[in-house]
Amino acid sequence: MTPPPPRMRRRTPGAAPVRRARKLGEIRRAQLITTYGVGAMIAVDNESFIVSGLDSWDISQAPKVWERRLSRSLGVKYFRLPPAPDPDEAQDGVRAVRFPVFYSCPTCKSLQPFAGFNSPAGKAECSDCEEALVPSRFVVACDHGHLSDFPYWQWVHRGNEHAAGGRCGGELRLRAEGSTASLRAVLIGCTCGAKEVSMEGAFRRQALKKLGIRCSGKRPWLSGAPAEFCDRLPRTLQRGSSSVWFPIVHSALSIPPWSEALNKIVTPYYDRLKDETPEGIRAILRFEKLLDKYPQFSPDQFIDRIAELRRLEEAPQTEQVDPLDARKEIYQQEYTTLHHTHPEQDGEHLQDFVCEPPSEGIEPLKDSGLGNVMLVKRLREVRALHTFTRVDEPSPADDMLRRSPLSGRPLEWLPAIEVSGEGVFLRLDDERLRRWERSEQPTLRAERIRDNHNALLRERAAQGATSIPTSPASPRFLLVHTLAHILINEWSLDGGYPAAALRERLYIGKDMAGLLIYTATSDSAGSLGGIVAQGDPERLREALASALARAAWCSNDPLCMESTASGTDNLNLAACHACVLLPETSCEMNNALLDRAVLIGTHGGTVPGYFSQQ
Repeated sequence: MTPPPPRMRRRTPGAAPVRRARKLGEIRRAQLITTYGVGAMIAVDNESFIVSGLDSWDISQAPKVWERRLSRSLGVKYFRLPPAPDPDEAQDGVRAVRFPVFYSCPTCKSLQPFAGFNSPAGKAECSDCEEALVPSRFVVACDHGHLSDFPYWQWVHRGNEHAAGGRCGGELRLRAEGSTASLRAVLIGCTCGAKEVSMEGAFRRQALKKLGIRCSGKRPWLSGAPAEFCDRLPRTLQRGSSSVWFPIVHSALSIPPWSEALNKIVTPYYDRLKDETPEGIRAILRFEKLLDKYPQFSPDQFIDRIAELRRLEEAPQTEQVDPLDARKEIYQQEYTTLHHTHPEQDGEHLQDFVCEPPSEGIEPLKDSGLGNVMLVKRLREVRALHTFTRVDEPSPADDMLRRSPLSGRPLEWLPAIEVSGEGVFLRLDDERLRRWERSEQPTLRAERIRDNHNALLRERAAQGATSIPTSPASPRFLLVHTLAHILINEWSLDGGYPAAALRERLYIGKDMAGLLIYTATSDSAGSLGGIVAQGDPERLREALASALARAAWCSNDPLCMESTASGTDNLNLAACHACVLLPETSCEMNNALLDRAVLIGTHGGTVPGYFSQQ
């Protein structure tokens, strides 16, 4: 990762200046999707940078990734892996720019833009004190994604006569008393004689508005992007706070026919081949030497497969994509595919999806509440960063203004990673589920969460929005989601996997009631066969019984079970860190919409649990 170089050098006298990029360090490819993506801040030693837009990346060493269903839903042609992280291979890669701009010196207490310290090349030092500088701890952001430095000058001169007239001619100073860790100990002063003030109160919602400070409309991660007009309320945030950057990541499993070997071979050339005649296809196959690389396939097989893929893509593509709703069709297709057997084919080493039922049948699971079990022995998942938000986490009620762009101009690709793994797909018994859903008490519990969630969605919806999405909270949703959590916790204990290495994929709808628990990681934990082994019916029956027994009592009971609202924004009932919550990387819903009472019932028996009914 490199920032745009601030200096230029000359190779020979009279030669044109050559820019030299400074290498900051290394981060993993996955981090550029989930942790340090475009618009996120990253600390490097005693400096701070923000990852620049995609249009500044050097993608010459960024391989293309193909997943047709996901790329169509997100409105791009393909994806790219982030540039190679190996410093011996990467010439440039991902760029970053310095942010925040304000730094302070712990010795002379000076607080000013970084350039004012006249630091040596490649270092962040005060030229007077030769002391390592400290980047500003505070930034200002709005919920439309704009970001800027904290307005220290306005903060210290509030109510001062200089505040209305512009600059006072003095220099800012930052002093930390060290007597306490509170903001009261962080003091800002000015050599003009303005009274020294603390940072206490800077994080209040209306603090900056009362000073007459409006959102700057700046997007420092986009090179040359002009400031936008923005009437949103600016908020003070800690530079390292998770609220500064919330990624919106979408994913899709590679399923047939796209996961089959021939389709994987054709996909990179599909845009060139789809409109060609059979003779033209044969010519391209010869030019690209595909018949020599893959002699197991004949030209006619290529031609037939291209025609089949063309038929699959005849449906018109949505003009405007809602990134939080784009997964609906993808999930429906996956749910249908997971119901059917897709065995490994002989010689198909490129095959990405293998799904089979247990060889001994599911008789041991009779009367367990499960209707079907499928062992996904091989899967591939593509995860793409589509956009990001600030201040508030992503919500289905967000308008497009809240989702910040990854580049200053439209691109035909998005950054993504591809991971391989395995998993177990479970579907609930349809008849038993319908009978349980007719019970009044589970419905009433779900309504509590749904009311809270709907209120939150209305609050976050844009003013004047014509339609506001409704909460998915229902007895079925709470049941499937909480079941996934207790099984992940159980399998992490029984199978030896860390819970953070397991993920859930929820298939819930009018005609869907299933879940996929899988490993999809970039390391060896994703493909050792341990999760598939958990899908053995006898073993699964024991694991389910053990998981339900653990869920029946929480160390925080009876408070946990009797809670009328819990969790962030009151979107849970009987769910806490002592019973069903997971690492957030494992949960699709950020640990929201959970209630273990729907599994095992309440202690008094007033609410029937799905698994306590026969």
